[in-house]
Amino acid sequence: MGNIGQKIVELRKSKGFSQEVLAEKAKVNLRTIQRIEKGENKPSGNTLKLICDALETVPEKIINYGKKEDRKLMVFMHLSVITYLAIPIGNIIIPLIFWISNKDKIISLDEKGTRLLNFQIIWTILATISFLSASLTSIFELTNPDYAYISYVLLFFFILLNVINIGMAIIIASRMKATRFNSYPNLIRFIR
Repeated sequence: MGNIGQKIVELRKSKGFSQEVLAEKAKVNLRTIQRIEKGENKPSGNTLKLICDALETVPEKIINYGKKEDRKLMVFMHLSVITYLAIPIGNIIIPLIFWISNKDKIISLDEKGTRLLNFQIIWTILATISFLSASLTSIFELTNPDYAYISYVLLFFFILLNVINIGMAIIIASRMKATRFNSYPNLIRFIR
């Protein structure tokens, strides 16, 4: 919160504006400007847009103030989902640790990390269900051979899910060199 206020102070002073002038140009209450600059309040989307218009800048420059770009960490976080091959639910735990410890320090990590974690939670649920279902149907196969094809289909689905998860992690990590890269789809939000 303080970083946004600090950036607004710097931009305001570079334009030669007092708090009163900025409040007047942005059509925002003076007390609101004072609270934002002190870090007491976080500006709403509309207030931030009005302030940015008055300062002739874009909200992204203020929101990302104090954050750095670290593509190596982003690549490592995306590849860390593969740890589930050695550590059960490592695909959630390891990226969660990266996300919690760095989301306020790295540009885009908060959004990309939540997308990654939400996808991994969904993937883990689907993979667990398909594996357990394949295991149960193979037990029933012993008593009734009619269940054989079902266990093979479920096993194939489980393998396909693993290929998709590993493939997506590698593809997304390799595309991180691009300025704007695609991340995991935002299907269901467990983490916001």
